[in-house]
Amino acid sequence: MVVQLLFVLFCAGVLLSSTEGQNDFSKLPDLYKTGVELALKQVNSHASVQQHFLFFKSLSKSDVDAGFGVMYVYHHFLARATKCLRGTVDADYMKCAFRNDRPLIDCGICYKTFGGQIEEEPKPFIDCVYKPKLTQGIKTSRVQHCSKMSYSSGSASILLVRGSQ
Repeated sequence: MVVQLLFVLFCAGVLLSSTEGQNDFSKLPDLYKTGVELALKQVNSHASVQQHFLFFKSLSKSDVDAGFGVMYVYHHFLARATKCLRGTVDADYMKCAFRNDRPLIDCGICYKTFGGQIEEEPKPFIDCVYKPKLTQGIKTSRVQHCSKMSYSSGSASILLVRGSQ
């Protein structure tokens, strides 16, 4: 009886952890979802990646309204490997449960949008690394790169305005 109860609790925990990323992603504003999708497309296209990765959770995000429909966006988030193989078409959180035996990928992205669409210029900055390899130097270079992107247009730094955790 105790073994059965432990098994039921374990299954409930697995189900909750597999839907956690889906709930977090669905709560993101569209402005951030498009950036996450762009970054995950890049992550999942690497030949060295064996599993399909999906959004896990946001660590920080900020945006600057530069006026006239222009926004500068910064998003720091984690991606987690799933049980689906790389290249899975229409992978979602219900089909592809998260794996807990692989390192997370830490992503820092920044980009310019116009009318809700990511602009090609300046080129979106996407920097994703396996969490164990993340260093303070990488974090610092992300911040510097993204700050330059927004300063070049004469607006305030995207890392200083409207930040949320």
